[in-house]
Amino acid sequence: MTDRLSSADPELLFVLSESRELGRAIAAAAGAEAAPLEERHFERGEFKLRPLVSVRDRDVVVIQSLSAGADVPIAERFVRLLFLLAGLRDAGARQRIACVPYLAYARKDRRTQPRDPVNTRYVAELLEAAGLSRLLALDVHNPAALDNAFRVPVDHLSALPMFADHFARRLAGAPLAVVSPDVGGIKRAQLFREQLAERAAAAVDLAFVEKRRVGGVVSGGLLAGDVAGRSVIILDDLCASGGTLVRAARACRDAGANAVFAAVTHAPLHEGLEVLAAEPALDGVVITDSVGESFAGRVAASGGRLQVLSVAPLFGAALRRMREHRPLTPLLLRWPPAD
Repeated sequence: MTDRLSSADPELLFVLSESRELGRAIAAAAGAEAAPLEERHFERGEFKLRPLVSVRDRDVVVIQSLSAGADVPIAERFVRLLFLLAGLRDAGARQRIACVPYLAYARKDRRTQPRDPVNTRYVAELLEAAGLSRLLALDVHNPAALDNAFRVPVDHLSALPMFADHFARRLAGAPLAVVSPDVGGIKRAQLFREQLAERAAAAVDLAFVEKRRVGGVVSGGLLAGDVAGRSVIILDDLCASGGTLVRAARACRDAGANAVFAAVTHAPLHEGLEVLAAEPALDGVVITDSVGESFAGRVAASGGRLQVLSVAPLFGAALRRMREHRPLTPLLLRWPPAD
């Protein structure tokens, strides 16, 4: 991955109001300020979005996390992103880059039953039709499926190096193991195991939990691998109900793990996070703020069991590198990056 911003002038960053907190943090980390944007709301849910500065022949970045909030559901967030991209295109913006820390609908990336939709492809088609030039996303469920869905370039960022840095310091000196809560996440867990082993300068074991889903009912729980006497990190890209991670945590405890932690990039549902925070088999839960919330109240109420890593420095570093014609690859290997 190489440079993506080609204008002589610095890029303009636009942050939609429902992503304001995270968006402004990303802008600050990128060494920029959010450009002024008029947002007007009308009766029956209609709205208007208008940049208040000229975007002609400028590269623009739109920051929007597609996680449902208290007042703005996912579909509305997505439509607002589409409308802003289309408006920027019509106003003459050269490149229109969407910076989407949490990309909704990404889990439905293939057909598993007759007449199933492929929502990832539909999201790609709508974004491209609205004028998207490039997508910057974080830990999507299936990166290969996302690449195949889009015709415009996609840059993938990952929270794995941030998790590796966190746990290498937090669990320094302890025997370690990484566990995937299902077979589908083994590749992700293997990559994390390698990064954690490098940061901790120690051997890290790998295990996974067998899981079956039939008709929406999840079963299984057999642990493959040795976690006895180790501090275990159960890694997943997303926590929805929390059931998969709880099942894996209990399996690790039953297998003799000394301590069990969950590391999850995306936590879009409060209910799932509450399940994890209350689970006695878990010693701690580490998530990111990719959905656009700081989770400050939940962190304070967790008694130290919940920690949140901000993805703003990661996205800010990516935007700076794009501006400076530097590759993004180092961000995927180590945090903070080596160069």
